Amino acid sequence: MALYAMGDMHLSFKADKPMDVFGDLWKDHVNRIRENCNRTLTDDDTFVIVGDHSWGKNLEECDEDLQFIIDLPGRKILTRGNHDMFWDAQRTNRLNRLYEGKLCFLQNNFYTYNDYALVGTKGYTFEGKDDIEHSRMLVEREASRLRKSFEKACDAGYDRFIMFLHYPPTNYFEKESVFTHIAEEYHAEQVVYAHCHGKERFRDSIQGMNNGILYSLVSGDYLGFEPKKILD
Repeated sequence: MALYAMGDMHLSFKADKPMDVFGDLWKDHVNRIRENCNRTLTDDDTFVIVGDHSWGKNLEECDEDLQFIIDLPGRKILTRGNHDMFWDAQRTNRLNRLYEGKLCFLQNNFYTYNDYALVGTKGYTFEGKDDIEHSRMLVEREASRLRKSFEKACDAGYDRFIMFLHYPPTNYFEKESVFTHIAEEYHAEQVVYAHCHGKERFRDSIQGMNNGILYSLVSGDYLGFEPKKILD
């Protein structure tokens, strides 16, 4: 039994969004995901998939993408990514009811792995695409959701945490952020994130040990679409 993570599957069985246009790293990526997961994971493992699951704009358009994830080995826990339009942030409970026993959706809640609480949210970091005021609003909203996830785990008696984000915890110009501060405040042991694509983006944020926390990038193309072991 082990805990694994990966992000950015960007599946599109119904949407016309081929990913190999983004370079050789994405060539045949769906089959590589399937083969690597089937080789690496067992049904006793927990697999946290940190966002950007599907290009589908609603549940009908992404049903085959989610079924692909369901069919992978292990217990699957999903966090929300910036491209996951099928996931209405206000209706996470509905998704958990619809996919009960098949998928777990992590937002404003937490899941467990042994004596760890698995907490998380989509996150947000400024990339120059949104205006400053809107960016501040997004950061504050996501920080609030992350705190809610931690607090629910604390209320349930957990004091060991692995924190999952879709966005990196900092942008290229930052050394710290509200997300690193929250991780430190609750003494998270690890922070796991994705979103950074292409060799020129892989070093955009923190990796390795930082203020006593292990930071790991798990974008699919960074990992060669092979799940990364987070804990035994």
